Amino acid sequence: MSRRHVITTGCVLTITALTMTAAPAVAQPRTAEPPAVVAARKPPPGMLEALQRDLGLTREEAETRLRNEARLTPIEAQLRAQLGSRFGGAWFAGSIAQTLVVATTSAADIPVITAAGARAEIVTRSLADLQAIKKHIDHALPSRQETGSVRYIDTKINKVVVLSTAVTTTTNILENAGVDPVAVRVVSSDERPRPLSDVVGGEAYYIGSSSRCSVGFSVTRGTQNGFVSAGHCGKAGATTTGVNRAAQGVFQGSTFPGSDFAWVAVNADWTPKPLVKNGSGGTVTVAGSRVAIEGASVCRSGSTTGWHCGTIQQRDTSVNYPQGEVSEVTRTNVCAEPGDSGGSFISVDQAQGVTSGGSGDCTSGGVTYFQPIGEILTTYGLTLVIDSTTPPGTGTPPGTVTPPGAGTCTGYPQTATGTLNSGQSAYQPNNRHYRSTVTGVHAGCLDAKDGVDFDLYLQKWNGRNWSVVATSDSPSPDEKISYTGTPGYYRYRVLSSNGSSPYTLKYKTP
Repeated sequence: MSRRHVITTGCVLTITALTMTAAPAVAQPRTAEPPAVVAARKPPPGMLEALQRDLGLTREEAETRLRNEARLTPIEAQLRAQLGSRFGGAWFAGSIAQTLVVATTSAADIPVITAAGARAEIVTRSLADLQAIKKHIDHALPSRQETGSVRYIDTKINKVVVLSTAVTTTTNILENAGVDPVAVRVVSSDERPRPLSDVVGGEAYYIGSSSRCSVGFSVTRGTQNGFVSAGHCGKAGATTTGVNRAAQGVFQGSTFPGSDFAWVAVNADWTPKPLVKNGSGGTVTVAGSRVAIEGASVCRSGSTTGWHCGTIQQRDTSVNYPQGEVSEVTRTNVCAEPGDSGGSFISVDQAQGVTSGGSGDCTSGGVTYFQPIGEILTTYGLTLVIDSTTPPGTGTPPGTVTPPGAGTCTGYPQTATGTLNSGQSAYQPNNRHYRSTVTGVHAGCLDAKDGVDFDLYLQKWNGRNWSVVATSDSPSPDEKISYTGTPGYYRYRVLSSNGSSPYTLKYKTP
């Protein structure tokens, strides 16, 4: 029997990185990923209308969809942590996201999943297995669009999908590279990714005399104000002017291909705001950057086509642009056009990423990819500007909640605080990571209020993904970790397995 596993479909698309002029830059190493929970808040102005238009829903259906997403998201975070290495992915099912499907490699997990309020699905490969297979495929395929313009993990079919205009050639390459043919689906497609080019998210800015892109999100780095956008919009050192054509700022860092992100430092005439344009004369407030689940509603703001919505399709996607490969972007069915590059992707009030490239247009529809915000913030040491009035559970502004005392956590020089509702998680320090240059002990001490169950995980960057190297998950509110590790990048994950509480994490590094 042939080892090829090929499905041919008539998918005819042209993918572009949405820039009017693309300026490649040297790729930087990827270092982080954002947390995996979203906030439940009132839909921002314009979102319900855009969901009705772009997803073909009634207003009542759009409202129900967002309520379902907010209700089920904490369950996904809890089950992801409980299943660990058996977790096979999760997604929303149904036009109004009425069902959370959680995949596992063990039938023994079915009672746990169903008891939590989700639907269980048994799969052959875990999400970690699929990530390893995709990494193998990324290395095996040449950086030519005809042999795999797009590669992504489709958790719904438990396979890695490769879009190619040369199905037979691509399949032969994968077979010769030893890729398991049962774990990959090669699909005939004419997708041709290219960058989309053309301080409030979605507003236009200009690079030089002819290029236009869109602002992603306002950020700060120490006392310096700025914004993030797509890397293909400009190289480090390039100057920008704002939507009013007044002098604005300078690109401080830019990565493309490899990744597709950049940040621009602005002058004193520009004040960063936690806002994104909603396409109808109003704005949406940015309250945080928690990652939305596959199938969740997401909206994009750009300076060419304004405000459009859709759903998150697949994460960890690799795309071959004419300028080279960009990996770890997120695939959506939101439309976009040239000039929208760099613009904001937001789920209710949670920043998701910046627009990279896509196919189609906003007349006939299309596919658009965004670069997740967490990697941008971590790479450049940036802080997302968020609404200071954010309520507990969607972020913890100074003075909102008094964290618990240090308890038995003494002798730890660093401190991080926050608030979590049941099923939510957060990464510390400050949604980033820290670097250790020597071998030594990493010690963490977590303290939350009595009556809740909080857990603590220490993760280390392995060059491609974050892996858990130490765990403290007793049924109590307080946890301690002591781990001897080699030099590298580390971070803590704080998880509320049950209950809502502010918390204090004290830690020390080698």
